Amino acid sequence: MADEPREPREPRPPATLDEELLGAEVESIVSTQSDAARAQRVRSELAEGFRALARVGAAVSIFGSARTPRDHPEYALARETARTLGAAGFAIITGGGPGIMEAANRGARDSGALSIGLNIDLPFEVGINRYVDLPLQFHYFFTRKVMFVRYASSFVVFPGGFGTLDEMFEALTLIQTGKIRHFPVLLVGSSYWTELVDWLRAHMLGEGKISDTDMDLFEVTDDPARVLEVVSSAAHRQARVA
Repeated sequence: MADEPREPREPRPPATLDEELLGAEVESIVSTQSDAARAQRVRSELAEGFRALARVGAAVSIFGSARTPRDHPEYALARETARTLGAAGFAIITGGGPGIMEAANRGARDSGALSIGLNIDLPFEVGINRYVDLPLQFHYFFTRKVMFVRYASSFVVFPGGFGTLDEMFEALTLIQTGKIRHFPVLLVGSSYWTELVDWLRAHMLGEGKISDTDMDLFEVTDDPARVLEVVSSAAHRQARVA
């Protein structure tokens, strides 16, 4: 007996504004805004970020898993690294969430440095951690990414998942293509990153997908003092205070 045709499902509301924007042409997603309204919201979000962060000065963006528990050695290392950077005069920028982000904001607070959290609307959103001094809320991942790069001199990347790797490879792509210059990327936690680096060397480099010099665009370390040394070497990259 032939299957009876199924009734089409009613379109569902988008879970986030990112989904509303990216799924605007998909029949299963309700389109809730006009393109003009979407463009205006993007513009407003960028403008608010530029306004709020205009006087931050020298800063470092720190990334890592939201799932790292407070009693994990990586949490302690992220807190100490952020404290070391903060004591040297750097503001700390994170995604504002739990895990490594909380640890980095906490380290900034320990040192008296400005602690910034760029939070993003997600269906499983848990809010901004309590160690953030300057919170900003973003609807769109891509507007948030602009702030991470524009107002930082370096990326410090702790073990994390898809979002962490997305930010890391975004930065490496911008450096490789000359969109940003003199922008250190440090991968903290050698036991986590070594196999990925080996894979990049064996496959991407080995098969000619990247150049020898591309492997020099990042450094793996376990030492907060080394992070500070490398970040400080990009002093000419620091944000100007208006």
